[in-house]
Amino acid sequence: MYNHHETMSDSNRIRVIIVDDHDMVRKGLAAFLKTKADLELVGEARSGEDAVHLCGEVQPDVILMDLVMPRMGGAEATRLIRERYPNVQVIALTSFQERELVRKILDAGAISYLLKNITVDDLAEAIRAAYAGRSTLAPEAIQALIQTATQGPKPGHDLTPRGVRF
Repeated sequence: MYNHHETMSDSNRIRVIIVDDHDMVRKGLAAFLKTKADLELVGEARSGEDAVHLCGEVQPDVILMDLVMPRMGGAEATRLIRERYPNVQVIALTSFQERELVRKILDAGAISYLLKNITVDDLAEAIRAAYAGRSTLAPEAIQALIQTATQGPKPGHDLTPRGVRF
């Protein structure tokens, strides 16, 4: 007799790609995804270029994107993917929390920004949230965005050209 609770059908699973230039990180994330019945690993890439190419081939729902990689970084790859495949959600998953990186990847179209010290259950929830169109931001990312918003423009970046009289 068929038990509908045993496994989820492939059509109900969230299709995920892992993008990271470190093999051990990809292997760890792949092992984690296999433990979640509603998540399915459909591809791995070790560079931004590979991620863009793979995205067209396997059509994922969500991408776990590292930020700092050789050649094409995560922000550039995210921008290209979001332009070409607007239905794909990108989660920045990184060990870096510099304000500039946070702003860059979110400007490029990432829905979420998480640090690699996140728990597996929180990461699973963030993937499900991204799939549903909801953002998840690490506290450090929120702090970086608040600092950027409250500091205002840098000195010397006047809004009007010098010497223009009204």
